Amino acid sequence: MNSFVISSLVPVVVLIAVGYLAGKRRWIGGGAVKDLSHLIFLLLAPALLFRAMSTVHVEQLSLKPVAAYFIASGLLFAGTLALRGFNRTAAVIALANTYSNTVMIGIALIGLAYGEAGMVVLLTLISLHSLVLLTSATVVLELAVAREQAGASGGEKRPSMARTVMRALRNAIIHPVPLPIIAGLLFAQTGLVMPEAIDKPIQLLGQAFGPIALVMVGITLALTPIGRHWRGALVQALVKNLLHPLLVALIGWLLGVRGIPLTVMVVAAALPIGANVFLFSQRYRTAEDLVTASVAVSTVLALATLTLVMMCVQWLR
Repeated sequence: MNSFVISSLVPVVVLIAVGYLAGKRRWIGGGAVKDLSHLIFLLLAPALLFRAMSTVHVEQLSLKPVAAYFIASGLLFAGTLALRGFNRTAAVIALANTYSNTVMIGIALIGLAYGEAGMVVLLTLISLHSLVLLTSATVVLELAVAREQAGASGGEKRPSMARTVMRALRNAIIHPVPLPIIAGLLFAQTGLVMPEAIDKPIQLLGQAFGPIALVMVGITLALTPIGRHWRGALVQALVKNLLHPLLVALIGWLLGVRGIPLTVMVVAAALPIGANVFLFSQRYRTAEDLVTASVAVSTVLALATLTLVMMCVQWLR
């Protein structure tokens, strides 16, 4: 059991460490991070996601594990709002408690640990992950902002909720992560075979995704200040890295999900906080320093918590 977990995690840890060293030594500066991010999300990730789903038929997909993941995430999101109140800060923290880094870390880890079967399960989740969580968070945040502004300005008119929801849905679908997954699935249903001259370059681009994405995580960690928010960040990291997967495991078990699907969902929930949460904190100008610190602490802590979760989750099979 331990050798399986270690062999899956060691390449991930080494590549993140290499990126951290490069960031600390300023071999790659802050100005290059944005360009690397664009390379990963706009070119390498779409190639990997499209090719992975281009041979998967819809009847092979199982939505029950994904349902367990989102039910657990919804309960945790709602619980956070209940504890912290209905406001922008609470909504961003709730998103941090439930939004996993499924792309930059998840794809590389699940591919190494659980192979093709695990990847299909993970990509089914990824195809809906941003759509469900980011759209829901956008609606909640817009409602919170409208409530705050109504209290401050006597009810100044804002865009209708229907328009807000439609904009959030459009932004979540026309995105470099869900879009190539959907395109790959549509291609698979045609029964066509990708010509070798096209398939090989796509394959090579996809293979570059894992190492570059993990190195990028290390660089980001090296350039991220934690400062005086480390206590709050540690609480956020523990909720995300341990409570979230525990809830997913419980809901999945109650729904009758077993084997690789349950394992992948639990490990996906144990992944550290995704970078999109930081973008939301910036956009809505709330808890920016706390979220930045939380993403960094969650990622570092995941080296230990993922090991623990991956060891425990094998008993759920």
